[in-house]
Amino acid sequence: MSTDGRSTDASAGFDVGSANFVRLVTRADGDALAASGLVARALAERGTPFQLTVGRTVAERTHRSQAVADESAAGRDLTLVVGAVDADVPRLDTTDRPATLAAVDLVRVLDVDPDPVLALAGLVAAGVDPGAGESEWILETAQERGLVEQRPGVAVPTRDPVDGITHSTRLCAPWSGDPDAVRETLESADVPVDSVTDLDGDDQRAIGSLVALDAVGTDEATATAAESVERVLRPYATPDGPFETVGGYADVLEASARTEPGTGAAFAMGHGAREPTLDAWREHGRNAHDALSAASTGRYDGLFVVGVDDGPVETVARIAAAYRSPEPAALAVGNGEVGLVTRARDSIAATVERIARDLADATLDSSEAGDGSEPTVEYDVGRRRGYLRYDGSLDDSTVIETVRGVL
Repeated sequence: MSTDGRSTDASAGFDVGSANFVRLVTRADGDALAASGLVARALAERGTPFQLTVGRTVAERTHRSQAVADESAAGRDLTLVVGAVDADVPRLDTTDRPATLAAVDLVRVLDVDPDPVLALAGLVAAGVDPGAGESEWILETAQERGLVEQRPGVAVPTRDPVDGITHSTRLCAPWSGDPDAVRETLESADVPVDSVTDLDGDDQRAIGSLVALDAVGTDEATATAAESVERVLRPYATPDGPFETVGGYADVLEASARTEPGTGAAFAMGHGAREPTLDAWREHGRNAHDALSAASTGRYDGLFVVGVDDGPVETVARIAAAYRSPEPAALAVGNGEVGLVTRARDSIAATVERIARDLADATLDSSEAGDGSEPTVEYDVGRRRGYLRYDGSLDDSTVIETVRGVL
């Protein structure tokens, strides 16, 4: 087995190799799903029984991990968490490094060869370009094995470019979410959208050029749109992979983590379910683009706010931060949830925790029940992103001012 790349004791503080049973409790995003899938596949190869569950918030993961840890304290069972947790249990990842990299380290410690395509998809979901930094050896391994090859075009999961471009949450242009508009745009460049098996390099280049021009050419596009769309062009295709490109794979992982985490986890573990996972991705993409196109917006010093009536707030915030926000942070607010995404490179975990505490205080101040119960604000943190779920009685202006007061 190759020993290139980062060499660390990935299992410091816990011993996966000697566990009789491993319970994985994971965060609900593409990076964490990929990491959990890598570990689960390694456990299956070693014949170690395991269970994988997804916790949407820190509180959910804490509750699940504490419950199973208490049950197995006397035995050789192990509970391993991917994502922030308020419990004294082993955690695979850290706040400043993708979970996928930690999982790759652990899998290699277990003397199992990690799937480089799944690892690359997890890293892209975490915001890391394929081959960047510690992932260089992973990309080289995939290329040496013929698992990936760079080509012209756009990073989408499906062979049909209309389907892929319409539902991608890594793109944002006037046609996003509208298959008829995407088809018309591609047909205007003589791309044979009805014969997708015949697409050649020139067709893919035409698709990439059209997508890039439309993503940066709209009045709503910001200076960061060019950088964002550039990361989706000239993708790494996966000839024998479950999806057409690494970037498309990442998009599917992110979408399924938000909408169908059980299905997404099963797919990451290698249990098939490709079509249900794609269906979840399509629904997620439609909802995100519909919500963003219908949203109200507001600009503050350092913060761009998107008011969402109904939609996946984290994904809306991510798209807005990439293509629509003139400020370094984007906040999507709607129906008792907020998604916060920053373009800064440092962790925002402490920021999100502080916002959660302040929102809890604001909920308590605004409560008229007077029953003495503590307000409930749940949150989650990932790399440069946060999610909060709170009492819907708080008005949006209070939420926005609370976030502004912490940023």
